[in-house]
Amino acid sequence: MRLTEKNWVAIKNNDKSFDNQFWYGVKTTKIFCRPSCPSRLPKKENVEIFASSEAAQAAGFRPCKRCRPLNRPVSNQVWIEEINHVLVEHYPENITLAELAYRVHGSESYLRHVYRELTGLTPQQKLAKIRLEKAKSYLQETDESVGVIAGRVGIPNSAYFIKCFAETYGQTPYQYRLQHA
Repeated sequence: MRLTEKNWVAIKNNDKSFDNQFWYGVKTTKIFCRPSCPSRLPKKENVEIFASSEAAQAAGFRPCKRCRPLNRPVSNQVWIEEINHVLVEHYPENITLAELAYRVHGSESYLRHVYRELTGLTPQQKLAKIRLEKAKSYLQETDESVGVIAGRVGIPNSAYFIKCFAETYGQTPYQYRLQHA
């Protein structure tokens, strides 16, 4: 289905009368919702309309934890997968806990609690891990400066990046590059 003005108005107004008539997915988060979902309004260009929840799932979208478009709670494990997807896809961005909670349709405190309970890490620790792993790849595959790589992985402060890298891997990025050249 295509996004019509009528659909968009229903989404903007969280109109319950359109629930079960269509579902909408947010392309940037790969989450789908009911029109009445109270989550923050996505950008119009990121909205995709579906005739059924099955169609949304077939297109690779996951159900929203907040509005429960499948009429049942979303498992925490599925939610963790959504969170990890957002972290992996958007690691270079400035992703605060508030932004992450918005993108996966949950509260900050509950997200942090569930994530830590199921993974043993906070979302911020997971994000740092992803960034440093990506940095290792850039150090091996490019000749970009450490400062450029730090910025590419979402850590604009080079000194902080070097400190985190050395604490995690036991050597500076420069030493790592020399060893793995």
